[in-house]
Amino acid sequence: MRATILHAPGDIRVEEWPDPVVERPTDAVVRVVAGCVCGSDLWSYRGVNDVPEPRTMGHEAIGVVEAVGAGVERVREGDFVVVPFNHCCGRCAHCRAGQTQGCVELAMTASGQAERTLVTNADATCFVLDEAPAPDRYAAVLALSDVLPTGYHAAISAGVTPGSTAVVVGDGAVGLCGVLSAQRLGAERIIALSRNPERQRLATAFGATDLVGERGDAAVAAVLELTDGVGADAVLECVGTEESMTTAFEAARPGATVGYVGVPHGATVPWRVAFRSNIGLRGGMAPVIRYLPELVPAVLAGELDASAVFDIELPLVDAAEGYRAMDERRAVKALVRP
Repeated sequence: MRATILHAPGDIRVEEWPDPVVERPTDAVVRVVAGCVCGSDLWSYRGVNDVPEPRTMGHEAIGVVEAVGAGVERVREGDFVVVPFNHCCGRCAHCRAGQTQGCVELAMTASGQAERTLVTNADATCFVLDEAPAPDRYAAVLALSDVLPTGYHAAISAGVTPGSTAVVVGDGAVGLCGVLSAQRLGAERIIALSRNPERQRLATAFGATDLVGERGDAAVAAVLELTDGVGADAVLECVGTEESMTTAFEAARPGATVGYVGVPHGATVPWRVAFRSNIGLRGGMAPVIRYLPELVPAVLAGELDASAVFDIELPLVDAAEGYRAMDERRAVKALVRP
């Protein structure tokens, strides 16, 4: 199959790679109809994460089931499925508690930017749609594999409630989905931190009521001014750096919660601020499978649509341009079609 391969920092190529095959009775192989580049992929692309050897890229995908193992009972060949980026067994204590990202058999989608991908524990992992969506709806459905549930996880973890004031730190695709999710959960005021005009436009379209273009201390001062010195009831941290985490805590009102989903890179929690103001911290990797029964119907009904975060679409052969565009902040999120 053709797949996007990361050879070294900055070196992305689309090349032939061995097709995934059913290895265990609970596996399935999915033919990818749409995948995408995630902001977290850029950590390896930029060399922040080690790249010891060439590997396939992409953990977000939707597609058609091509093969299933002998132990797969619910998922059938020909089904159109959403492939959550984290796979779970559905049986262990963590899965039963809704913490599917903590599954004892946790696995990740490894070739979402390719022609095919392997799904472990397919019955518990794949979300089967009643019918295949039209191609012009692929982007909305693809968002369900990671970016939309991750933004939703940030909002849930932060404790967004009807009538509350939420601050979203980060204007990437996850942050924008955090804005959309805060609106869905009923936040009355949503303050989005962004200084990029196009991302500000998207944030406003997704429900942001206020925009803050500053960073660091200046951003905190702006949030406090907008909230009459009170701070936010809930803060969504969608970046993962030390600056973004500090901003999140300092923008929170006493007793608030920071919901964090940005993959930590050098981030440290400002514990003195947290201690002084009784600010809580929740979040981490999103339990995507837990949220899909609620989010999928809303997306299919057109009530929830994050497709606008995909502002560049490319054929698989041009996947490297998607990485460049996102790395240079010319694009929010690149969708690739095999």
